Amino acid sequence: MSGRPDSDTGPEAADSEAAAGQDTAGDPAQDEEAARRARWTAAATGAALTLAGLAAAVLRLTRPAPALVPAAYASGAAVCAAAAVLGSRGRTRRALWLLIAGVMVMALGDQFD
Repeated sequence: MSGRPDSDTGPEAADSEAAAGQDTAGDPAQDEEAARRARWTAAATGAALTLAGLAAAVLRLTRPAPALVPAAYASGAAVCAAAAVLGSRGRTRRALWLLIAGVMVMALGDQFD
């Protein structure tokens, strides 16, 4: 490294590094609250996207559109419903990816319209 040899870390720098290490340890109560919040968020988002996908499928069924469009919306809604179930059970990472996949399926169905 190209630092000066007399650049020693002072005691205040060592104290701030120790404090930073303590912050990353995490409080178990805060971790539980964060996990609970993630579960609720995944479940609520999945339920909202499921309802939106089903509503779009019903609306597309009433209008003249190719049959693939409402089927894509309904299948995307089913994927989002599965994501809501997984999210409520604590599998939030998988739920996130399923939500993304469900919305992509619905967007693909919208392209066929």
